[in-house]
Amino acid sequence: MSNQITVLVVDDDPTACRLLQEVMMKEGYQVEAAESGSEALERAERSVFDVALCDIRMQDLDGLELLRILKRLTPETIVIMMTAFGSIETAIEAIKQGAYDYISKPFRLDEVKLTVRRALEHKQLLRENILFRQEIKGRYQLENIVGRSAPMLEIYKIIARIASSASTVLVQGESGTGKELVARAIHYNSPRANQPFVVVDCSALAETLLESELFGHVKGAFTGAVANKRGLLEESGGGTCFLDELGNMGPSVQAKLLRFLQDREIKRVGATEGIKLDVRIIAATNQPLDALVKAGRFREDLYYRLSVVPVNLPPLRERKEDIPHLAENFLRRYATRNNKDISHISPEAMALLGEYEWPGNVRELEHVIERAVALVSSPVLFPYDLPARLRKEAGKEPPAGRSLTLVELQRQHIQHTLKAAGWNKKLAAELLGIHRRTLYRLAKRYRIDLEADTE
Repeated sequence: MSNQITVLVVDDDPTACRLLQEVMMKEGYQVEAAESGSEALERAERSVFDVALCDIRMQDLDGLELLRILKRLTPETIVIMMTAFGSIETAIEAIKQGAYDYISKPFRLDEVKLTVRRALEHKQLLRENILFRQEIKGRYQLENIVGRSAPMLEIYKIIARIASSASTVLVQGESGTGKELVARAIHYNSPRANQPFVVVDCSALAETLLESELFGHVKGAFTGAVANKRGLLEESGGGTCFLDELGNMGPSVQAKLLRFLQDREIKRVGATEGIKLDVRIIAATNQPLDALVKAGRFREDLYYRLSVVPVNLPPLRERKEDIPHLAENFLRRYATRNNKDISHISPEAMALLGEYEWPGNVRELEHVIERAVALVSSPVLFPYDLPARLRKEAGKEPPAGRSLTLVELQRQHIQHTLKAAGWNKKLAAELLGIHRRTLYRLAKRYRIDLEADTE
């Protein structure tokens, strides 16, 4: 263990106190000892300890009172009580008041060491859990939904207004527009943020399987139902259930979902008794539900139950002013993930991104940038680092049947880098990974004007 881990030993028996101090120091901990409760408090006021080993029976200040004060003074300190066999009831009371565990006297040294190790593991798990929750919540804050266009500003306003409510939300938009990201932003900015967020892909399962997955089943309800099974709605208890691609849901499941939205009660497949649930539903579809209602493929009453708060996500082609922000955001993410030093996207490449129609929306843009980052070896993304379909759509591919020569590629690469560097020769040379004298020599060879844009 690291000697940064601090342990406070408190026992009014000097022999026991010194013994525990020596044992803890041999384990590698930084240890302070106190032979009274009042001395322990003085030390706790000066330092924050990871673990405190406290005797229950002490003259001036007993262990229970010390425990209560420590929990107020430094809540992060894990307290382990030490007690004689005759005071087990007191030890149990200590557990109720926040002690991590207790050790019976006369104690075995191996038991003491093991209990302290477990306490430290417990403390680490608590810390990791807090950090994980903060990371997850941070990942889905509103500012992480990238976009500054007018349509996206309206989306932000809607999310901010509905996050604290319990209303059912219907998110509609083409594939790849970020429906799940919006659903998570609503959940993680709501009072349910610390409760489950469960995703159900309604397009991935046949109707009978989806019914069982969503509502659960009892043993013997059908062939293969060898035990009772909680459904995903139950697993969402207290939190949010995100029903993705809801338009693919069959009539039987639609009927059961409607009953749940009306009564807030489900019945597992094969069960006779209902189960009350507190679950927020956020549904999403890439097919306009009103059109499915007109076509007779979706229940009208369920549609109205789901679309209490409708959120319509615009396709990327209708908010192209967001493309630079999205592309730079993805560039930073994947450059960091791949440990690559890529500074920016060249103006020519950004122009190509802006001209493309993005049938796959934000998801397609993300994949394009991820691919480019994985393949590129220069610190700047240029047009030829992007997929051929983008260049073809923009009409910037070489004539059919002819590829660019190596000389032409090198010349273009130098010109693009110079433009990206604002015609700063020193910066351009650094971006190219060459000496400035080499840049001048190549410019002379390829007849590149270093003072102005010749393209």
